[in-house]
Amino acid sequence: MQRIRPPSARQIGVAFGLLALLCIGTPALAGVYVYDMPDGSRVITDHPLNVKHSRVVRVMPDVKGAGKLAALKNSPAFREPPSTYDQLIRRYAKEYDVDFALVKAIMHAESSFNPYAVSHKGARGLMQMMPQTAAQYGVRDIHSPTENIRAAVKHLRYLFDTFDHRPVLVIAAYNAGETAVKQYRGIPPYQETVNYVNKVLHYKNQYNPNYRLYRVSASGH
Repeated sequence: MQRIRPPSARQIGVAFGLLALLCIGTPALAGVYVYDMPDGSRVITDHPLNVKHSRVVRVMPDVKGAGKLAALKNSPAFREPPSTYDQLIRRYAKEYDVDFALVKAIMHAESSFNPYAVSHKGARGLMQMMPQTAAQYGVRDIHSPTENIRAAVKHLRYLFDTFDHRPVLVIAAYNAGETAVKQYRGIPPYQETVNYVNKVLHYKNQYNPNYRLYRVSASGH
């Protein structure tokens, strides 16, 4: 079991300094975001950040407890074991006839099993759904594991029907959008998407070694 080192006095001071800035003139916040920044620091803010390579640690209703969370770099508050959501994944994978291992692999690649994850593009939750896409599937609380997983798997079902049940194209479309996959008639030549597809395939093979999909390139189908 990994030991978590207690925050230093300097870390606590920085965290509470940030909290003080947030609280001045802001008696009631709609939400508090704790971010890991690209330089390794941790920031507390009352609104989502559009910073490349930043990662939301947690979204909280108010500042209570946010200072401690900001100071603990490896806090277990947002880390979940890979098996945490297996029951929900199986439930919706069966309901929408989508492979369990693929759903879990995409969740792993998207959020590392953090239901509070928010990307710099605004995608949210376990399977990093954009709010407008989630709304199309009736999601009211995008950070709810049940709602998020249900909508994401239903969206995967739609992508399978759209791309003739070809898993690699479905994975690419989940990352880059169905329009890009249609435009290039295959995996778009975006390095991010190629890397994403291969990462998902790696995880899928890990979760279901009896059915292996292999690495692809931008021209792969």
